[in-house]
Amino acid sequence: MTTPVVLALHYQNDQLHPEGRIRVGLAEDDPARARLIAAAGRLLAGARARGWPVIHVRMAFRPDYADLARNTPIFRKTAEIGAVRDGHWGSEFFSELAPLDSPREFAFKHNRISAFYGTELEALLRLLDAKQLVIAGIATHSVVESTVRDAADRGYEVTVAADACAAAGTAHDNALASMRLIAEVGDVDSAFATLAPKGNA
Repeated sequence: MTTPVVLALHYQNDQLHPEGRIRVGLAEDDPARARLIAAAGRLLAGARARGWPVIHVRMAFRPDYADLARNTPIFRKTAEIGAVRDGHWGSEFFSELAPLDSPREFAFKHNRISAFYGTELEALLRLLDAKQLVIAGIATHSVVESTVRDAADRGYEVTVAADACAAAGTAHDNALASMRLIAEVGDVDSAFATLAPKGNA
């Protein structure tokens, strides 16, 4: 049995830090922020302890947004608020959830909704002989759902770690309900309980 691979999506300052430019429905003093960060931390720590590879993906655009596709409201809004500009604090990984210097951890940036589009992700997953993916990140209804659907279409078995995801309002719950048609949806602890503890890592 192959080793599961964790995809950690958009754990960045603009999305997670109280001073970030992108809001995911969490007020600065909302205890849900701490719960989300704790769950994501457990996901990363658990994967590392089991020897599972972790792929960290961040969104980043050129500072002049010349590489931003303006055909969607979400990206037009990103440019309007000046978020996730490459080389700026907001696009950097949130320090508590940042990649480690390890041969089992990988990181890259992208500038579309799915983490597969225009990136090295699938080639990297093939190199890792991945069959099972555990996906979490921000926001649930955008990068997470889009990447989950893309992964399912490419033949991967997907588990969504819901407590390590977030989105504003009802978008989070609605996206989880939608993804249950194509993925296992649970929390971080259940993902570790149901997936193989080790593969051929």
